Amino acid sequence: MHNDLPTLIQSMGYLGVWAMIFAESGLLIGFFLPGDSLLFTAGFLASQNLLNPWLLIAGAAVAAVAGDNVGYVTGHRFGRQLFNREDSWLFHKDHLIKAQRFFERHGGKALVLARFMPVIRTFTPITAGMGAMHYPTFWGYNLVGGLLWTVSLTLLGFFLGNVIPNVDRYLLPIVAGIVVISVAPSALHLWQARRTHGRSPRRGPSAPKRRR
Repeated sequence: MHNDLPTLIQSMGYLGVWAMIFAESGLLIGFFLPGDSLLFTAGFLASQNLLNPWLLIAGAAVAAVAGDNVGYVTGHRFGRQLFNREDSWLFHKDHLIKAQRFFERHGGKALVLARFMPVIRTFTPITAGMGAMHYPTFWGYNLVGGLLWTVSLTLLGFFLGNVIPNVDRYLLPIVAGIVVISVAPSALHLWQARRTHGRSPRRGPSAPKRRR
């Protein structure tokens, strides 16, 4: 998919980019979408005058914040039921459990940090809703995280597209590097969690604590 991102983005336009950002941020089926590389590549295309960078960023930020709100409502209303669902290729309870532990460890800051962590960013707002996090607090962290994520990655692609001659030749390795950097924190967190579980008895998931 990453190799075809420029063509895909040009064919689906603004609405397609925004829809993918919304789905990855708030819908369970969107966890596999390439949000980081999507924003960066769209920013690069904007540097080539194929997209308007400010319209792109504004719509992506709204989609990201709105998506997390959908995730919060999903967790608040159906959180316990999600743990009773059978695993499928679209849903794994393991993802939800990892996000729950990440949220319990970092609190509201998890909503900002998770934006830069694939998979975790899809499930963290759901765990915030499950824990009945105070909604104005959730909204504040969600807004900051959504803006930081969309603005930074889109402008990075826009900036490199303007300052590096023929940057399109290096687009694939740059996107691959962004994916690796994005996945690294969650991979490290998973490795640490496995080491911890190996030293202590396994326990089932508990309901997230209420945070204000």
